[in-house]
Amino acid sequence: MSRTADRALILVVEDEKALRNDIVEELQEAGYRTLAACSGDEALDLLTSASPDLLLCDITMPGLDGYGVLHEIRSMRPELFAVPFVFLTAMSEPSEMIRGKLLGADDYLVKPVDYDLMLATIAARVRQVDRIRNQHESEITALREALSGLSSTGAEAALNLITLGAVLLDGAAKPVHCNHAAKRMVANTDTIALDQDGFFSTDPLSNRDLKRAIGDAVGLAKNGKENVVGINLQQSGETGVISVVLCSLPQSGEAQEGSPHVALFISTPDQKRQIPEALLMEIFDLTPTEARVAGSLARGNRSADVAKELGVTQTTLSFHLRNLFQKTGTNRQADLIALILAGPMMIRSE
Repeated sequence: MSRTADRALILVVEDEKALRNDIVEELQEAGYRTLAACSGDEALDLLTSASPDLLLCDITMPGLDGYGVLHEIRSMRPELFAVPFVFLTAMSEPSEMIRGKLLGADDYLVKPVDYDLMLATIAARVRQVDRIRNQHESEITALREALSGLSSTGAEAALNLITLGAVLLDGAAKPVHCNHAAKRMVANTDTIALDQDGFFSTDPLSNRDLKRAIGDAVGLAKNGKENVVGINLQQSGETGVISVVLCSLPQSGEAQEGSPHVALFISTPDQKRQIPEALLMEIFDLTPTEARVAGSLARGNRSADVAKELGVTQTTLSFHLRNLFQKTGTNRQADLIALILAGPMMIRSE
């Protein structure tokens, strides 16, 4: 019995009782934990309180069929985004398989069930997800350690791994670190500039707003206060804007010379602005609401704006923030924003 099989939970959705029982028995003998549903609607009810590692679902069922279950999960349940979905079907027509693949199915098993093939398929899918999760965990652990203090040299190494531009400014608003992505952005656009004296926008109005935002962030950092704000820089002669999220880094006691006071995270129009909530949920083990809070903060919204966007009170938002700090291993909003922005950007195909 493998360690993966021993801990994986499989949801079996099959309206034929005898077949459902046989499948469950085979899975349990192989070391899997199981849940069983006789219909699509019952499966969705079970998913309100359970998080399986794989779904094995019949296509043709009374009421909500397998396609309906798949559509509901992929469109309405982002927390199950990475859970493999395997269809169990008596149909082997290519058109049916194509339809399922387009809806987000991961694999097919054809009736009558070959149980050896079924167990091999499930084991392969569970191992695949396990490898992805382990990779995510190791990358995020490394990033958390590096971002435990943005004044450390480890953070500079971590910031070089992300595709967002990242610039750290000292108490005089002068750069102390610029990651590889930021250097490329400066080289490839006429909108922003970076030299030993600071980070600038070549658009006069945008530069005025940027300098004011940086000055405010430096002042807050010197007073031991934390703040996150987002601004947009207009691109000269180009469509779209360059987004900058500014995070003040509160200083405790007398700050060392050259210590970072402000972190800037820069996004150009060719990058995705919206961080997928499903990805945040998978990486950081967040609830759907926590993922919405995290995504809103990463877009540069203030706490009051986040509460308004979600339709919750400030007290409720504070509760979600405490959970976010705990789950991400951070204790400052600036570090939380940095981690949220950096995490998905680190997990990418080369």
